[in-house]
Amino acid sequence: MERDVGAPASPAAAAGTPKPASGLRALVVEDETNLARLLGSYLERDGFEATLAYDGLQAVLLARDVDPDVVVLDLGLPGLDGVEVCRQIRTFSDAYVVMLTARSDEVDTLIGLSVGADDYLTKPFSPRELMARIQAMLRRPRVAHAPKSEPEDLTFGDLRVDVRGRDVWLRGEPVALTRTEFDLLAALAEQPRLAFSRRQLIEHVWGQTWVGDEHLVDVHIGHLRRKLGDDATEGRFVRTVRGVGYRMGAGA
Repeated sequence: MERDVGAPASPAAAAGTPKPASGLRALVVEDETNLARLLGSYLERDGFEATLAYDGLQAVLLARDVDPDVVVLDLGLPGLDGVEVCRQIRTFSDAYVVMLTARSDEVDTLIGLSVGADDYLTKPFSPRELMARIQAMLRRPRVAHAPKSEPEDLTFGDLRVDVRGRDVWLRGEPVALTRTEFDLLAALAEQPRLAFSRRQLIEHVWGQTWVGDEHLVDVHIGHLRRKLGDDATEGRFVRTVRGVGYRMGAGA
C-alpha cells in the first residue's frame, strides 16, 4: 500500500487494507513527484508498503512514524537536504538508506555515505537497478552464518562482537552501528586472520551483483573506525593491509 503524503488517501487505504505479506516498509524521499511515485510503484510490486515524502523535514517526521526498513533518499531536497535527513534518521533508525544524487562528483557521494547511507545511485538510473540493490541488502543474513560450534561472542581486546545477536560492546558499553557497519565488522571479525580486498567485502556485504565505486568500503570503514575510537594509524580493531584491503586487528 503506497502512502502518498499530502494527497488524499486511496479508498483501499481508507478501508484499512492490511500491510503486504512481506511486512516490509519503505520511505521514498524525492522532490520530483513523478519519480517518487514511480519508485513507490516499483517498491509496491516487490511487496513493500511504500510511503512518499517530498521534502526533508517531512521525511524525518515520517521516518519516526513509519519506522521503515528501507529509505530511498534524494540528496538534493528542499528544506533539509539529504545529508542532514540521513544524519537525523540515523539518530533513531538503522533502516537501510540508499542515497540518490544528480551530482556525480565523489565528494557529494562520500559526504552522504559518511552520515550513514548504505549505498548510492547517481541519476539517471533504472528503477530495476534500485530494486536489485535493495533486494541485495535485504538478503544480507540477519543472524550469524558461522557454524554452531563457533562462539557467539568474538573478543578483540576491549571490543566484543556478538555476531548472532548483532550487538557490539566497547569497554562494556554498547556501540550503535548501522546495519552495514555491523555487517562489515562481522565479516572481518569472523575471519580475523584473513585480509579482505575491497571486492571481497563488497561481495560479502553488498552481494556479488553490486556494481559501483569500491571505495564505498573505505567510507564505511572510516565511519566504523570513528565509532570504535580507532584510526588507520593504530588499527587496533580494523587494520589496513597495504595493497590488499582490510583485516581484523587484535584490539591491543
